[in-house]
Amino acid sequence: MNSRHSRVPRRITWVVVPLAATLLAGCASTAIDSNFNDVQLLAQSRLGAEVKWLRSPEAREQAAKDVQSILAQPLSANDAVRLALAYSPALQATLYDSAAASAAAAQGARLPNPVFTFERLVRGQGADRDLDIGRSLGISVFDLLLLPSRMRIASFQQQQIQLRLAGDVVQAATDARQNWVRAVAAQQQVQYAEQVKAAADASAELARRMQAVGNFSKLQRAREQAFAAEAVAQLARARQSAQSSREALVRTLGLDAAQARQLKLPERLPDLPKTPRDEAQVAQQAIEQRLDVRMAQADLRATARELGLSRVTSVINGLHVAAVRNSETGEPPQRGFELELPIPLFDFGDAVRARSQATYMAAVNRTAQLAVDATSQVRETYGAYRTSFDVARHYMDEVVPLRKTISEENQLRYNGMLIGVFELIADARDQVASVNQALEAQRDFWLADAALQATLIGKPAGPIAFQSPSAAPTGGDAGH
Repeated sequence: MNSRHSRVPRRITWVVVPLAATLLAGCASTAIDSNFNDVQLLAQSRLGAEVKWLRSPEAREQAAKDVQSILAQPLSANDAVRLALAYSPALQATLYDSAAASAAAAQGARLPNPVFTFERLVRGQGADRDLDIGRSLGISVFDLLLLPSRMRIASFQQQQIQLRLAGDVVQAATDARQNWVRAVAAQQQVQYAEQVKAAADASAELARRMQAVGNFSKLQRAREQAFAAEAVAQLARARQSAQSSREALVRTLGLDAAQARQLKLPERLPDLPKTPRDEAQVAQQAIEQRLDVRMAQADLRATARELGLSRVTSVINGLHVAAVRNSETGEPPQRGFELELPIPLFDFGDAVRARSQATYMAAVNRTAQLAVDATSQVRETYGAYRTSFDVARHYMDEVVPLRKTISEENQLRYNGMLIGVFELIADARDQVASVNQALEAQRDFWLADAALQATLIGKPAGPIAFQSPSAAPTGGDAGH
C-alpha cells in the first residue's frame, strides 16, 4: 500500500454511526432532567421544599410573583428554605452548572463523529497526465469494543453530578435556615437591648434627681450613669448585628433591593421541641442516607469494574480498521482495508496495571475513612445538638421562671417599702440579662438543629479523582 494511505484517519465509520445515534440520541437532555428530578424528590422528602428550575421567561415572571406573595407575610424558616431552593439566583446558577457537567458526561459516552478522507493526485501533464483518487472510511474497533465501558463511566459520572447537586441543595437549605435563625434572634436581642437601655436611662435620671436633693452620693450617681452609657453601646452593637444578620439572609435568599425592603421577620424564634431527637435513630439514618457515603461507594464499584478492563487495555490499547478505495487513470479501482495494531514492544502495560491497582486500593481506603468520618461527624453534631437543647431547656424551665419569681417578690417588697427603687431596677436588669441569655441558648439550639439535619444528609466533596483505564491515550494516536 502507498505511503499516502498510511495517513488514513483511524476513527472513520459509516457502520456504527446509526447504532450510536440510536443508543445515545437525546442522552444529554434525558440525563439532565433525570438528575434534576431525583434531586427535587430528595428536597421534597428530606427538606420539605421544592427545587424549581427557572428555564423560561414565563417561569421567572411567575417566580417574581411567588416571591412577592411569600414576602407579604412574616417570613418563616420553611419559607426561607423555599425561597432559597426555588428562586435564589445562586441556586439557579448551580442548576445550570450541573446541567453543563451532565451534558459533558453524556458527550463522553459517545463515539467520535465519522470522518471521510478524499485524495486527488495528478501525475504528469497534458495527455500523459494520470489522475489518482483515494477515498477511505475507517473505524476504531477498539473504541467500538470499549463503548459499553465508556457508557458505564458516563453513568457513574452522572451519579457523581447528581450527588454533588443534591449536596449543594442541602447546603443552600441549611444556610437559609441558619441565617433565618440568626436574623430573628438578632432582632429579638435588639428588643431586649432597648428594654435595658430604657431601664438604664430611667435609673440614671432618677439618680441625677436624687443627687440634686442630697439623697444620693456622686459615686452612686456615676455608677448609674456608667450603666446607662454602656447600655447605649450595647444597643448600637445589637442593631448592627441585626442588620448584618438580616443582610446575610437577604443574600442567601437572593432578594433584590425592593424585595429586601419588603422582607419581614417574625417577632420571636419557635418554641423548643418537647423532646430531642433519639441518638440511635439519628446514627442509623445518617449511615443509610448520607450522600458522601453513597458517592464513595459508587466510586469504589466503578473502580472495581475498570480494574478488570485495565488488564486488557494495558497491553492492547489500539485496534483500527479502515476501508480503502483507490482509483487511478487507466487502471481498475482498488478496494480493500487497512488494519492497524500497536505492538507492545516497549510498553508492556505494567505501569497502567499498577496505577489501576493503586487507584482501586485508594478508593477502598477512602471509603473506609469516609465511613469513620461520617459516624464521627454525626456523633459530634448530635452532641452539640443535645447540649444546646439541654441548655436552652434549662433556661426556659429553670432560670427564667426563677428570675420571674424573684422579680415578683421584689415588687411586693418594694410595694411594702422594704427595698428602694434602685434595688428594683437592678433586679430588672438581671431579669432582662437572663432572658437575653435564654434567647441566645434558644438560637444556638435551632442552629445546631439545622446543622444536624445537614449532617444526616451529608455533603459530597469535590469530584473524586477517578479516571478509567480505557480513557488513557491510546498508542495508535501517535501515528495520526
